[in-house]
Amino acid sequence: MQNRPVKLSDHAIVLMLRALLGLSAPLPHRWRLALGATAGRAAFGALKSMRRRADDNLSLVFSEMPASERTRLAKSMAANVGRTLIEILQADQFLARGAQLSVSGPGLEAIQQAQAEGKGALVISGHFGQWEAIRTILLRHDIICGAVYRPYNNRLYDRLLLNQIEKYGTPIAPKGRSGTRQLVKALSSGGVMAILLDQKAWDGDPVEFLGHPALTSNSAAELGLRYDLPIVPAYGIRNADDPTRIEVVFEAPIAHSTVAEMTRALNKSLEEQVLKRPDLWLWLHKRWDKRPDDLSGP
Repeated sequence: MQNRPVKLSDHAIVLMLRALLGLSAPLPHRWRLALGATAGRAAFGALKSMRRRADDNLSLVFSEMPASERTRLAKSMAANVGRTLIEILQADQFLARGAQLSVSGPGLEAIQQAQAEGKGALVISGHFGQWEAIRTILLRHDIICGAVYRPYNNRLYDRLLLNQIEKYGTPIAPKGRSGTRQLVKALSSGGVMAILLDQKAWDGDPVEFLGHPALTSNSAAELGLRYDLPIVPAYGIRNADDPTRIEVVFEAPIAHSTVAEMTRALNKSLEEQVLKRPDLWLWLHKRWDKRPDDLSGP
């Protein structure tokens, strides 16, 4: 993936993004978010492939939703993505706002207890709300949380993103063999790692998500069982009325059982959040490339 030649369009995208970041940096936070939301909606409106992917996914999950409502929901999603991207790529400014984030749920205490015992922990989320708010809260509680991420085809953007997300905690382990070694090393030595579990895993199993089977990685459940770690679903939920306000919810750890049951529980946790606030989930992934019948197996 990272060997793909840099295209002219890659340069153009990063130049526009840097211009947006430079323009927004001196503004008050509320105005930065407004600019990010406007940019997100504009990009969504300009890219037909993005609109088609969002509508395909929304049509699959909400088959009875009127087309006008799907369009409204997709535009709201694009606005949230724009806000979140501004915050993530201006890490120093967002981290400085950490004290203004609210936190709830029993999962944070479970992570703190594991750390006190010299054990690691897994924090599981998705591309939902403001996912880096989770690691921001952990930093405020003196817990350094690394993360697994999927490198981007656009190496210029990937470099920009990596430089920022490292500020929320390290190690940053790329998906793949070398990243898996980093992940295992961090967990086995008592570290805390975050995984966004809502992207397709071709080596995973079809697990129900939003009413349809989706290829989902079993790695979180397998690692949790192997090293006896708490597996905590967590979400940075942006307030519907005031997008500057974010509540980070750390749910109770997933009960240890079988790999299949635990992976299903993780999908169910995110599913419940998405159904409550569908505008906060990134409806652009190829989460269900095949129709349900095609994923049922032999």
